[in-house]
Amino acid sequence: MTSNGVHETTVENPVPPQDLSGIVGHRFIYTYANGWQYEMYVKNATTIDYRIHSGMVGGRWVKDQHVDLAQLDDDSYKVSWNEPTGTSVSVDVMPGKRRLHGVIFFPRWVEEHGERTVVYQNDHLDEMRKYRDEGPTYPIYVVPEFARITLFEYVGPDDDTVVSTAPADLPRGWSDRTN
Repeated sequence: MTSNGVHETTVENPVPPQDLSGIVGHRFIYTYANGWQYEMYVKNATTIDYRIHSGMVGGRWVKDQHVDLAQLDDDSYKVSWNEPTGTSVSVDVMPGKRRLHGVIFFPRWVEEHGERTVVYQNDHLDEMRKYRDEGPTYPIYVVPEFARITLFEYVGPDDDTVVSTAPADLPRGWSDRTN
């Protein structure tokens, strides 16, 4: 810790204090600059559930995705994960600014056949791994985009009812809510 109270990151002490209370237990809906709309629920410090409301793989939804979650600074978090499809994602979330930046790394097969992933992934894990292993993987389709967070709400941690149905089964206009 420096004299001004700021944690100094060093080789010996590489991880600053982590206060994840500003994101764990929160659901947020966000729309990328390209128009793709997503919803993420940070279930706990290692798990998210999410739905994709529109975009290249709109209609897809996933529960219990293992993630790496870190607080980068006050009101700044990074959520990163790798999916059974071979897709990797890294999302920086700034709730107070209602801003997010995500980078999605789609393997070539997802870019060519995204419709194969538009399912409740948890019921199709073996199929997703099979597609991933069959490829093609390269070249990777990289989608870096800023997004606006339109809804950010605390719903509590570890609640399996928060994301419990497909995007198409939600009431009309459900994902258009704002706060």
